[in-house]
Amino acid sequence: MAVPYTSVIDDAPLNRFHKKLTLYSAGGPFLDGYVLTIIGVALITMKPALDLKGIELGLTAAAALIGIFFGGAVFGYVTDKVGRQVMYLADLIALTLASVASAFVTEVWQLIALRFLLGVAIGADYPIASSLLAEFVPRKHRGKLLGALFVVWAAGAAAAAACGWAMSHLGDDAWRYMLASPAVFGLATLLFRLGTPESPRWLMSKGRVEEAQAITRQVWGAHANAEDIGEAPQPTKYSALFGGVYLRRVIFVGVFYTAHVIPLFAVYTFGPDILVEIGLNTHSSYGAELIISAMFLVGGVPGLVLVDRIGRKRLLIWTFVIMSIAFLFMALFPDAPPLALFFALAIYAVTSGACNFIEIIYPNELFPTSVRATATGAVVAISRIGSAASTFLLPVLLSNSGISGVMWLMAAVNIAGLLVTVILGEETRGRALGETAGDGTESPVASVSRLAERAEG
Repeated sequence: MAVPYTSVIDDAPLNRFHKKLTLYSAGGPFLDGYVLTIIGVALITMKPALDLKGIELGLTAAAALIGIFFGGAVFGYVTDKVGRQVMYLADLIALTLASVASAFVTEVWQLIALRFLLGVAIGADYPIASSLLAEFVPRKHRGKLLGALFVVWAAGAAAAAACGWAMSHLGDDAWRYMLASPAVFGLATLLFRLGTPESPRWLMSKGRVEEAQAITRQVWGAHANAEDIGEAPQPTKYSALFGGVYLRRVIFVGVFYTAHVIPLFAVYTFGPDILVEIGLNTHSSYGAELIISAMFLVGGVPGLVLVDRIGRKRLLIWTFVIMSIAFLFMALFPDAPPLALFFALAIYAVTSGACNFIEIIYPNELFPTSVRATATGAVVAISRIGSAASTFLLPVLLSNSGISGVMWLMAAVNIAGLLVTVILGEETRGRALGETAGDGTESPVASVSRLAERAEG
């Protein structure tokens, strides 16, 4: 008979608690998609109202991404130190307040500062919500439930495009209502998250066995035993990420994550400008932006089906190939008919939607509980270095080199992501969390379990 390896969580059936936790955790990524997309729509009326040009325009667009860098880098570590539960609520309070304040700005610097604070809150939520969810859900469903967080990101982006379109008729101050609107969703998510328990994996990693036992039995029933989780107390050290197999994993996830988000934020932030550049008029840009946002969401459906069937690495490789081809077409044929260019952009959007959620799956599976949120925050931060720089420079590139120059850049970063995935990527599909997050050596318990599974198969 096989010795259970973290069976209380990894092999438990999916229950109502898991579904509720997924829904409440998804509120953060939804807000992320909403906040980062609404700025692109708001810029249409904001630019003349605040006289945004050049550097100010680039900083306004990139401020939230810079904030995400600091939020991920700092608060992932804080989350591993103080726990998931407290941070799960604190970041939403900050996001809601910053959104409301954005409606009252009178100077550009105020807007940039508030967008930065919004980014910090968003960057903090990535490691908080995803780590908490990863540490509760069973392995059979971990890929699609974690992945659903980023599909919801696309839903937030589509909602922002739709709400921005609806609020565009409110006159010259429409941008103020747009920037304040995330507060509505932030407050709703905050209320839903109240009462969420702490992760028993995290409690066990800190030696708090009695608390972990109480939550384990609350979620999985009186028969459950927290000792089955198999988490030994470990210190949280940032330095653990920068040596051995964990350094290789940081490089892998950080690079492919960056390759995903550079074109993603370029399309969302400057979508209307890109659409005008390919030949669509300003009036149709609102509708076309909404369609592109919907394509990201549509792509998530087949992606969630495939991620636990064909695996993370294979899905990542094939989607990078398709996205690279789409960008190369737009780079090579910038004078093609507008509908052809729009179709290529839509193919990119659907394909991106089918794979970008892997960004949040991999760091949660490849690192142990003691540094899981730290690692997730670190790779989020790494990805935002490139995305913030490209978002800041994209208006200049679009102005000087046109759509062709932008698309050559997008193709290059996707090809880089493809190569790194082929060389450094690991497959984690169907494996227990304690096993995938190891240092490359399998524990004796995991070995017995794996051999027994093969014998039974």
